[in-house]
Amino acid sequence: MTDSDRRRTTTAQITLTGVHKRFGSLEVLKGVDIEVGAGEVVVLIGASGSGKSTLLRIMCDLERADDGEVWVNGVPLHVRKRAPEILGHVGMVFQQFNLFPHRTALGNVTLALTKVRKMPRAQAEDRAREVLARVGLADKTDAYPIQLSGGQQQRVAIARALAMDPAIMFFDEPTSALDPELVGEVTGVMRSLAEDGMTMVVVTHEMRFARDTADRVIFMDDGVVLEQGTPDRVFANPVEARTQQFLHRVLDT
Repeated sequence: MTDSDRRRTTTAQITLTGVHKRFGSLEVLKGVDIEVGAGEVVVLIGASGSGKSTLLRIMCDLERADDGEVWVNGVPLHVRKRAPEILGHVGMVFQQFNLFPHRTALGNVTLALTKVRKMPRAQAEDRAREVLARVGLADKTDAYPIQLSGGQQQRVAIARALAMDPAIMFFDEPTSALDPELVGEVTGVMRSLAEDGMTMVVVTHEMRFARDTADRVIFMDDGVVLEQGTPDRVFANPVEARTQQFLHRVLDT
């Protein structure tokens, strides 16, 4: 049994059924069905505008589906009075780091712990130091964002999300704002989280990360799930012509 097989269970932590999303007259998602198992790492790939990021934002309740059911860690997000229950269940890491420039790395991580979790400051700082060490930044607790590289800033953002002890982590193009030589330090942290059994859904153009780390790759095109499977199957033997075209373009550049 592989490490991926050991991480995967039969329990679905995320279930989307018949999900549609429109922005005015533009239908961005056209009836998406997805399940993500506990401990599974799912990577969403596809061209810009295919609906990947919108789908991710619906999973963490930053956008609301127009139709369909969305269950995340037992919370029915399509039942709006229940949706606030998702708070604390999920962590989200965006393209931009969104750090407060006037706060140190430690201060950025402790803020939500003290304001949202109402954690005593000393306890929050202990937790912040723990997660900063987890992402390889134990020596940067007192550094301000301007003193950190892009990769280090993104790792602080990951630590900030991890500090809340989420059951699921969502990543929306977490390396797209980084210089190429800094990508590896962020994907390395993400691989480590995957190895520890964190349920993860990742939107990325980093095909190496998808091949090496994902349990399942989902290719989206024009608002639908066009193809999905193990990385070996999708990358080596894509069935759909559109998947073949996309992979030929991104893998040959």
